[in-house]
Formats: sequence, structure tokens, C-alpha cells
Amino acid sequence: MDATSVKEAVMADYDLSKPLQAGTGFKKGLTNYGDQHFSLFLRKAFIKAAGYSDDALSRPLVGIINTYSGFNPCHANVPQLIEATKRGVLLSGGLPIDFPTISLHESFASPTSMYLRNLMSMDTEEMIKAQPVDAVITIGGCDKTVPAQLMGAISANKPVLPLVTGPMMLGSYGGVRLGACTDCRNNWATYRAGELDMEDIAGINEELAPTSGTCGVMGTASTMACITAALGLMPLRGASAPAVSSTRLRLAEETGHNAVAAAKSKVPPQDLLTAASFHNAITVLQAIGGSTNAIVHLLAIINRHPQLTGTITLKTIDDIGRRTPLIVDLKPSGDNYMTDFHNAGGMLALLHTLHSLLDLSAPTIFSCTLGDLLAKTPFKPFPFSLSIIRPLTSPLHPSSSLVVLTGNLAPNGAVLKASASKYRHLLSHSGPAVVFHNTADLAARIDDPDLDVTENSVLVLQNIGPKGNPGMPEAGVIPIPRKLAAQGVKDMLRISDGRMSGTAGGTIVLHVSPEAGVGGSPLGAVRDGDVVGVDVEGRKVWVEVEEGEMRKRMAVGMEREMVEEGKRGEEEKGQGKVGVRGRGYRWLFEKHVNQAEEGCDFDFLTAKGVELVVRPEDDRDFTRVVSAEVWQGLSVGERRVEIIPPRRDAGGEFGENLRDDVVRCVETSGALGVGGEESVNDGLVGSESGGEESSGVVLADLADLEDAAFLAVCAGQDGDEGDVAGAACLSRVGHESEIVDARVEGELIALDDVFDLRSIGSADAGSGPIQDE
Repeated sequence: MDATSVKEAVMADYDLSKPLQAGTGFKKGLTNYGDQHFSLFLRKAFIKAAGYSDDALSRPLVGIINTYSGFNPCHANVPQLIEATKRGVLLSGGLPIDFPTISLHESFASPTSMYLRNLMSMDTEEMIKAQPVDAVITIGGCDKTVPAQLMGAISANKPVLPLVTGPMMLGSYGGVRLGACTDCRNNWATYRAGELDMEDIAGINEELAPTSGTCGVMGTASTMACITAALGLMPLRGASAPAVSSTRLRLAEETGHNAVAAAKSKVPPQDLLTAASFHNAITVLQAIGGSTNAIVHLLAIINRHPQLTGTITLKTIDDIGRRTPLIVDLKPSGDNYMTDFHNAGGMLALLHTLHSLLDLSAPTIFSCTLGDLLAKTPFKPFPFSLSIIRPLTSPLHPSSSLVVLTGNLAPNGAVLKASASKYRHLLSHSGPAVVFHNTADLAARIDDPDLDVTENSVLVLQNIGPKGNPGMPEAGVIPIPRKLAAQGVKDMLRISDGRMSGTAGGTIVLHVSPEAGVGGSPLGAVRDGDVVGVDVEGRKVWVEVEEGEMRKRMAVGMEREMVEEGKRGEEEKGQGKVGVRGRGYRWLFEKHVNQAEEGCDFDFLTAKGVELVVRPEDDRDFTRVVSAEVWQGLSVGERRVEIIPPRRDAGGEFGENLRDDVVRCVETSGALGVGGEESVNDGLVGSESGGEESSGVVLADLADLEDAAFLAVCAGQDGDEGDVAGAACLSRVGHESEIVDARVEGELIALDDVFDLRSIGSADAGSGPIQDE
């Protein structure tokens, strides 16, 4: 803008006779003082303290997320990347402003970085929403950072351009190339087996991470970088350029330029990212032999997208894997490193190789489709590139580097990185279980010379799932017992509800769901000596225990969980004693984290959100369950809310929430149970021993409920204990989504007293019955 135009624009901001004109990001999201002109006036006054001119403030505003931390060597180059990014923004006529968010590093996040991923996504989402930006560049790299940023950015839904920090360079010891962190794990296993001495392991430690940057193999960080490029959100060579290279700085400048273009085109990620985008990303994941962590992250990212949530599942990932060969020869599935991948052509070479398996109609941030982008950037293979990125006709593994397993041990799924198995015969194997109840038990007994274990045993680790630890640590790589390692054993079948590093290898079943820490979990019911097996070809994982015995074990686990839940924040009846009370982020995490097959996101952060319980502003003690859509339609004065998250009872016997529990219990028992002061499970089962006798309420015959709707809410609001405040059936009515069941102190109200939700808060609420139609 010239000087005259700038001045005219400034004067327009002070013209009280006219509303503020929509402009660049600087005028967006003004703090609400009830006077828009005054809000802008204050914002300008404060930002000018930083030295900005009216001309600068009139330009497209590009936010740059700064994740630098002295505790995060993966992000040590972030300050340099910020400066290069700013240069690109300025050269393209924009105004760059950086702002901080949380920084996560795998080794400096207790109890685990996964525990903090959702918190970082919340930080990212809310800061993007809060700042007046037209587009945002997210700079990050370490394992959970890129997923958290994508989750938050999709929810915030402003144009986003990821810039990863890039992989580190390689080290060397004794003439052997070293790269974190596959070589960390392999050398440590060798050391445990007594094949390296203390001097060697100390020397190797000095060389494993010789520069800043993310791990130099196809671990989680590199996997997420490749996935981000496959989604069409960043330049293809941006996935692999080394952190300390000049190429990385030029990519940062290019990202700044692209951000200004994105600010002008105004295409948000929810419009840019389609099902085709994610199918391409999954194809790349399978072709590179990527990290199993990426499965959890992808599901969390997808479930933030309102149009895609629930449409891409573990089955989708497995289906795509069946037609996609592993063609990238990088550790841990192969022999090479990220620098080799970059020098072989990186993502450009890979996408050209996968051309026939991709959906080329997928859009990109570059205002063209993936097919157009590849057509404009041809790639000619050469001998070295073909040794790292194999042709489809000569893969390392014919298909399914990552497989999804189900069975009576994992009803909701589990994953295994088949391409990283060291002993291929273990992909179809069964043996007696050696069970460790948690990581402390594992540490105490794994190297006990008297441990009853052979190389044919199956090592099972429980209670390291999303809730059980909490945070689902990367402890799934159960170490080979030292006495077996000393005999030369390099791999065993291992099963857990936890994760493993993307840099690790072995025949390891992970993410078993439901996790052992959830009541009624089959995994939690496994005992020493039970025969446990896996069949990768048949996609099965199982435990050989008689069905009745398994049900008994799972019931014990469910009762234990209910007792523990009932203690939390509940007053002990008749004694006035306060039980254990939850607080802070850990309480939030344990209360709301989803299982692995849903991405381990918080239920209230997903695009679906959670059901809401409304208590209307009147003197009646009603509890109503309404959908989020209905809730949004209520006025502020009509809203009093308590959140009830979906309850995940693990054994497959119950659904995702209490409403589903009632329906399923009715279907299986033939009657609708309404509990009194007994536990919810007793009250809802509707059996002779549970529902009917304990409730004292006449049960409706299932045959009479053909067109009924079922609703259930727990009065205690903890999801497992307290009087049942809702479990009823309604006859078919006209506006079913707006009709709710009502109860007063646990007593069922007649149909004539069921209220139309539209009358909540009005003077005549509930004055008349709703008639059947």
C-alpha cells in the first residue's frame, strides 16, 4: 500500500459512524470490550510498542509457532528457522510474528511425551484461535510435536503450513555409521547380552546424536514428516532435509512465502484435507515402514476433522497396507538412514514411485492437486536412489509393513510392525504367557535368573495403556530376558497395551485395546501360563482360555475398576469421609482420554465432542441428555451443563456411553433394568440377579419397546457409581431428537411429564404432555 492508502485505511478505523471493515488478521478476534473501534484502538496502541508501523500492520499477518526449548535438542535450530521463515514472509509482502507454545522432547517429558501431546494440541489450537493471524506456520519436529500441531491446527481451522526441524546427521564409532535411535536400542541390547564392554557403550553414546535434529532413522518424527508432506501441507523435500543444512533454511524461507499465499487464498485445513489426502498419507506410511505411533496420531488427527471423523479407522489402515509394499530401505525395517533417503530423492522420488497407488486428485497447499504437483516436478531414478527407494516390483516386503490384529485378546484392535520382526517365524506363533503387571514388575523380574521363560514364551506387559500408566509409554519393547539374550536370542513375541518407539524393532504387538487398565479388559485377564498367540496372515491375536473362565476374570477386573472410580471424589455414605480427589491435568487425562483405536485424544477435543447434560433453571431436579447440536441452539440463560464423557467398558459387553449400555443390555437380557442405589452395572443389566431385584421398579417387556429411545445418565456424574438418574424408554414422538427422559430422584416420570427441550427455561416448561404421533 502507498502512503495515501495507508493513511485512508487508518482514518477509517477511527470512523465511528461506520462498522469496522474486515481486513487482515490484525483486525480479527478483537478483545471484547463492547466497542469494536475501541478494541482496535487499544490493540494498535500496544502493538506499536513493538515498533510496528501502520503500513506493516495493514499486511497479511502470518503467525509462527515457536517450540524452541533448552530441553529439546530436536528443536535447537528453531531460532534460525524462525528468522528464515520471517524473511520469506517479508519478501512476499506479509507481516510475520512469532509466538510460543509448549515444547515436547521424548527424553524430557515425564511420565511420557504422549501424556502431554493432547495438552500441546490444546495449547496450539487455542493460541491459533486467540492470535489475529491470517495463516500460521507450525515449527516442530520431535515425535509428538507434529501430531499435536496438526490436531490443534485442524480444530482451529486457519490456514496452516507445517515446517519440521529435520533429521540429525549421522555419527560413527569404530568405522560403523550410527544414528539415533535404532542404533541406540540395538547397541544397548548387544551390551545387555555381554557383547560390548562399558568403554564401547560409552563411546557409542557420544556418537549417536552428533547434531541437533530429530532421529536419523524412520522413527516417529521422520514418519510424521513424510506423512505431512504426503498430505500436501509442505514442500516434498521438507520431510528429509537435514536439520543443520542450508537446504533446511531455504525451505523455511519458502514456507514463509507459501504462508503469505495461503493467507490470501484463505483455504483452511478442514477444506484442504480430504479423505484422499489421508489415504495417500496411509499409503506412504505403509511404504516407508513407518512408526506404529503414527497410526495413533493419524487417527487422532482425522478425528479432529468434522467431515472425516470416524470414516477412516484401523481397518482402513490395514486395507491400504494389504495393497502397499514396503519399498524404503531405512532402519528399523531396513539398513539405511534419513540422510540416505534425502540424497536418494526423498519424498519426491517416493511419490513418483508410488504414483499408481495414490489418489492424485488430492489437493495441496500449493493451489494444485498432488497429480499436478508431481507433473511439474519430475524425478529420474538413479542407481543410489533405487537402492534406497525400491521399485514396486522389487520391494523389501510385499505388503503390510504395519498390520492390524483383532481377536479375543484385542476386540477393538492392536497393531504390529511386521516389517521390523527379526524372526519371521514369530509372525505365526503361540506360547505360554509370562505376564508382567506393570513396568515396575517388569523391571524387578525381567532379568531374574529364576524367571520361568524360554525363547518360545510370549512376554505380556499389562497396564501401560492410555489410562493405565497414564500416557501409554513406549515400554512395549519388552527387553529380552538377560539369560536368553546371553544365549543369542534377539527377538521374542511380545504383547502389550503400550507403544514402542518408531526407531525400535522386533515382533511386538502394541496398542492392545481395550487396555488392561480398563475394567473387563481381556488383556488384563491374562495370567502366567495362558497360551497366547498371533497369526499375522490371519490378522489374529488370541488367548486360549475357556470362555466362562475368561468372563469371570474380566468381571473381577470390571468390579475393581468400579470400586476405584467410586472412590474418586465421592463422599463415603454415612461416614462423612471424603475419598481420593482428582485434580489438575492428570485427572483430566484419566477422565477423558480415548483408547488407542480412536487416537488417544481427549473425547471432548474430537470433532464429535461429548454428550451434554443440561440442568434447566427451575426448581425441578431433572436430568436431560441432549446432543451437541441441540445444546448449541439453547440460549445462554438456558444452559447449565455437566460433562459426561463416553465410558469405555472394556470387554466388548458395553458400548461407548451409558445410552449404548442400556440398549445393549436390553437386547441381551430381554428387559430394561432401572437401578436404585446399587451400582450402575447392577442396575442396568436388567437380569434377575441385577436389574429387576435391585431396582424395585417394574421392568418393561422388550417386545413393547419396538420404537423406543433409551437414555441413561448417572446421578453421581462419575459414570460408574451413584443412583441411576436416567434409564427409560419413550414412545415414538415427532421431534425425537428434542425429546428427553426425565427423572426426579431416580423415580421414573410418566410420559405425560416428559418435556419438550424447546421449553427449557420458559415459565410454562413442562405444562403439557407430548402426545404420540
